[in-house]
Amino acid sequence: MSQQDERVAAFHQLHASGCFLMPNPWDAGSARALQQLGFQALATTSSGFAWTLGRPDNSVTLAEALEHLRQICSAVDLPLNADFEAAFAQGPDQVYANVTLAASTGIAGLSLEDSTGDTASPLFAFDDAVQRMEAARRAIDDSGSGVLLTGRSEGFVCGRPDIDETIRRLVAYAEAGADCLYAPRIESHEHVAMIVAAVSPKPVNLLINSPAMTVGEAARLGVRRVSIGGTLARTAWAGFLAAAQEMMTAGTFSHFVDLPDVDSLLAE
Repeated sequence: MSQQDERVAAFHQLHASGCFLMPNPWDAGSARALQQLGFQALATTSSGFAWTLGRPDNSVTLAEALEHLRQICSAVDLPLNADFEAAFAQGPDQVYANVTLAASTGIAGLSLEDSTGDTASPLFAFDDAVQRMEAARRAIDDSGSGVLLTGRSEGFVCGRPDIDETIRRLVAYAEAGADCLYAPRIESHEHVAMIVAAVSPKPVNLLINSPAMTVGEAARLGVRRVSIGGTLARTAWAGFLAAAQEMMTAGTFSHFVDLPDVDSLLAE
């Protein structure tokens, strides 16, 4: 069994029962640190990665994203879920081709969004979105990788916060072959419970990016997987910016206390 096979098998097992936390590193170093802290699986973050390149979210290229996946997979032994945005593609044929490429990087899972990046029409039309998910499913099956496919509906992210439409899409993505379902920015307990019930028995991922809910509360609602998107990266940026702004404005260094021993954390 290859290393990717082992990671894929472990990732599928994590989705079989219970609730696990899957934090999102933004580079090899943060991935290594999270592994050292004892997490069972990791996921990339498109925003966190883009910020390391000096760009906003949704601005990296397919080639950059694939290389990023290879780098994170090489840095850790844990299953890695790829935030693959909208597969850097429009039609199903290109989704198939790009998901095939992603599946060869060593990842254990992949998330596919239904957002277009067009503010006038921010979501792919329903039928188009379903066909794109079907194409991703075929690509994974044809690759023989077993990569776990997560279907994401982005309505609450891109200004279309309609819970009924979100559920309609998630149910359709489950029927199209998604193994796990995910609607970012769903925050109310009622909406989470509705999604869990609608797609059951398939597992649900919940994004937690504020102190509004705990992992324990998510578990009690039936959530199987919790991720945090770019929020951990933003906490690192918050510390960095606060220290830099103090240096610039006051010429003082009060943030330079109680700092971690990063070398020890990342040592073999």
